[in-house]
Amino acid sequence: MTIVVYQKPTCTTCRQVHAALKESGVDFDAVDYYVDPIPKAKLVELLRKMKMRPRDLLRTREPIYKTLKIADSPLTDDEIVDLMVLHPDLIQRPIVEKGNRAILARPAERLKEIL
Repeated sequence: MTIVVYQKPTCTTCRQVHAALKESGVDFDAVDYYVDPIPKAKLVELLRKMKMRPRDLLRTREPIYKTLKIADSPLTDDEIVDLMVLHPDLIQRPIVEKGNRAILARPAERLKEIL
């Protein structure tokens, strides 16, 4: 079963997860979601697999989070997902997917939960 890592290559945690997978000899695909955006349907599926609500996956320290005043907005889950698709900086990373499971691999040590 192929593992897919949704990442930003310049992210330290993403690099740690990438290195750990390489070192363990695990076959995986890496998706830079800044180059190859995660479609809305896929993001909804990943959230379901992680058993997370969209608001729980937000990067609250990003400038775009503050610019859009998300903390002060009564947004629906669907609206938050739409914002994440439009602004990938809002998505916590890396997300590791394997079959019917997915995890937010933060910290990188969480990776062992899915291997």
